[in-house]
Amino acid sequence: MKYYLVAGEASGDLHGANLMKALKQEDGDAVFRYFGGDKMHDEGGELVKHYAEMAFMGFTEVILNLRTIFRNLKACKEDILNWEPDVLVLIDFPGFNLKIAEFAKANGIKVCYYISPKVWAWNQKRVLKIKRIVDHMFCILPFEVDFYKEWGMEVDYVGNPLLDEIAQFTPDLNFRENHQLGAEKIIALLPGSRKQEIERLLPVMLSITEKYPGYIFAIAAAPTFTEAYYHQFTGDKKVKLLFSNTYNLLYHAHAAIVASGTATLETALFKVPQVVVYKGGAISIAIARMLVKIKFISLVNLIVNKKIVTELIQEDCNTQKVSSELQIILGGTGRDEMLKNYDELLLLMGKPGASAKTAKLIVEKLKS
Repeated sequence: MKYYLVAGEASGDLHGANLMKALKQEDGDAVFRYFGGDKMHDEGGELVKHYAEMAFMGFTEVILNLRTIFRNLKACKEDILNWEPDVLVLIDFPGFNLKIAEFAKANGIKVCYYISPKVWAWNQKRVLKIKRIVDHMFCILPFEVDFYKEWGMEVDYVGNPLLDEIAQFTPDLNFRENHQLGAEKIIALLPGSRKQEIERLLPVMLSITEKYPGYIFAIAAAPTFTEAYYHQFTGDKKVKLLFSNTYNLLYHAHAAIVASGTATLETALFKVPQVVVYKGGAISIAIARMLVKIKFISLVNLIVNKKIVTELIQEDCNTQKVSSELQIILGGTGRDEMLKNYDELLLLMGKPGASAKTAKLIVEKLKS
């Protein structure tokens, strides 16, 4: 079978790579072509475009980059038609991927969607369009099944692929020594993988480092950027820069400050107490506050449907509040309570196996 995958972000690249690995187990003759990243490329096949050229965050940023987005859409559509895949597998990235799904469906190509668009957050009527243009939806959050059912759409809950990735992870027991991290407790800084995220959040994260001289601060750096890029923010601060080492960093971390997104869930699954931060463009945030219908922005809180981690958004994402919330989770009852709540989250998340289950369902549906 010929599988065309589209992932537009670092998390999509990770999940896409795991899915490709599982598809090869189900279909020994699987051939891949994709928009994705380095992890997918490591699994073989043909990388058409890297996600680093595609990820734009927020309403304003999307508008400013419309020309590039339309160019990417056109290139993707043309490439799909030329390659004639047996199935199109779309991974999250809804602003782009729902347009690709509509195009593929109109051209008689079977569409599977892995990792549902977050239609439950805003403009829920988009489900009606999804029913029309997506043949099979595979969800990774427990509450999504009931949400889709309310709109008359049957979906498959496959578990969460992060559990697969973490289950496969083998920690580097010489991590501290290899990176000259010393014996002090580590505070991990996860400012995201997009340029806009890093430039808005990393300065705030770094602004608190002097308040905690007894700790080591380490940045989970995105491989799409250089050391020189990060040094414009770190300057002469005593901060370690670690590329492609996020899981080792989380495994050894005592606490973390994390950009809202998939990383908040990864941090919780490693049982690292965290403060969640987010800053967007003023216009983007104003529009989001009018449209978004959810109580929380972090996946940790959304899954459990209660506040487990503190979310510091926009004006609340400042030196004083980040430092204050970090202090709460470094020790004492605040830390103990968060760790106890993580146990509840882990119970809801279930067991690993999302990638294998999704791959099996895709192949079954292609054969039926």
